[in-house]
Amino acid sequence: MSAVEAGSGGIDVTAIRKFADVKKGYTPFREGDVLFAKITPCMENGKMAVVPALRNGLGFGSTEFHVLRAHPGISSAYLYYYVSSQSFRRAAEHNMSGAVGQRRVTTPYLSACKLPLPPAREQHRIVAKIEELFSELDKGIESLKTAQAQLKVYRQSLLKHAFEGKLTAQWRADNRDQLETADALLKRIQQERAERYRQQLADWEAGGKQGSKPKAPKAIPPLSDDELGELPVLPLEWNYVRAEEIAGFITKGTTPSKELLFFGDGDIPFIKVYNLTRTGFLDFSVDPTFVSAETHRNFLARSMVFPGDVLMNIVGPPLGKVSIVPSTYPEWNINQAIAIFRTHFVSNRFLAAYLAYDATVRAMMKKSKATAGQFNLTLEICRDAPIPLCSLAEQKEIELLLEVKLSEVDQLDQTIATSLQQAEVLRQSILKKAFSGQLVPQDPQDEPASVLLERIRAEKSNDMKPRKREKSR
Repeated sequence: MSAVEAGSGGIDVTAIRKFADVKKGYTPFREGDVLFAKITPCMENGKMAVVPALRNGLGFGSTEFHVLRAHPGISSAYLYYYVSSQSFRRAAEHNMSGAVGQRRVTTPYLSACKLPLPPAREQHRIVAKIEELFSELDKGIESLKTAQAQLKVYRQSLLKHAFEGKLTAQWRADNRDQLETADALLKRIQQERAERYRQQLADWEAGGKQGSKPKAPKAIPPLSDDELGELPVLPLEWNYVRAEEIAGFITKGTTPSKELLFFGDGDIPFIKVYNLTRTGFLDFSVDPTFVSAETHRNFLARSMVFPGDVLMNIVGPPLGKVSIVPSTYPEWNINQAIAIFRTHFVSNRFLAAYLAYDATVRAMMKKSKATAGQFNLTLEICRDAPIPLCSLAEQKEIELLLEVKLSEVDQLDQTIATSLQQAEVLRQSILKKAFSGQLVPQDPQDEPASVLLERIRAEKSNDMKPRKREKSR
């Protein structure tokens, strides 16, 4: 049994199974055969391959691919490059049959497809040229992907320095007059929480005690020595606090029944996980969904969100999608896979960047329970999450530095992504030229393709004739 690698033209034979283990149907193949994935999404992703040398020259595999066996005089590599080209796969996709999600390229369709057939020697020249150009292209792609990986490492290194106080070490040295001690900072936040509660209570009483009585802020235990021992050491002016201390309102959303959701337009925008990003930006252009004002005020009252709230997905994979609610609408709502962090004590941009930081996500995942590879965060994990806290002035300085440096990273990343897209366009352009006779020059000394075709037809005709039995003596 073999696994076809997408877009590589190769087969992974590291996980071979014994033939006796096969419980369902199988597909036999031989060295030099072209394997063509017939089912979505493998076919669209380019899972095609030429079978390499095999032990005993024979192999067996899944029933979910076609086997294309070239006649003598037709290069297997030439056939592989033709059927793996994007233009051929798109045409095949349009002619698939079956239910959505399980559509297949049928045998009759594939058998009826026409192949541009040059002379045998020209086929080999075309394959050689394709492989020469693809080799150069792959080297460039590998360099781009290496640079892309290095940018990811740099981004995380930058965030690490930001949230350990190293990015602003010089700023602190130059702005001693703007700094609070860690204890003074925490005490001020506790005072502000108490004052905020008194104001909420006064407003509730002035309003005739309508609705639930505001709850007094509970005492939140500081992080234990064991918890602090697992965290990076902070500057003297910083301190760790639990998220609940600086974001007094942390809860998750609710998803109403389908008939209460409206797509494209409505009263109140309803945010789903796919609207969140890893950059702090909320992308509501992706399948915008709405609920009525009545649903928003009643059934979804607990999960209202407002401009400036920080949202984080708590159902993965992947975790770490964090966005700030924009002011596009005055009120929003969220589904049950998203948590709200509403804070008046720290910068929402600082908090959003920290929640999306890989180290933060990994620490939260360690406390969560995975079910079938899916990590879900509880509200308790969100509320207990340790947050590095520094003065508001330093938070603003960190925001500024991260904005400048990360925007440069984003621009480079976008340039690389564009270059990778262009590389794929170039790859398809090479294949298009190859199969339209424009990639290599024709040689008048080559045996014409028509002669090759006649020979193939004659061989097929001979193979179809019944063989006479040898008379017994």
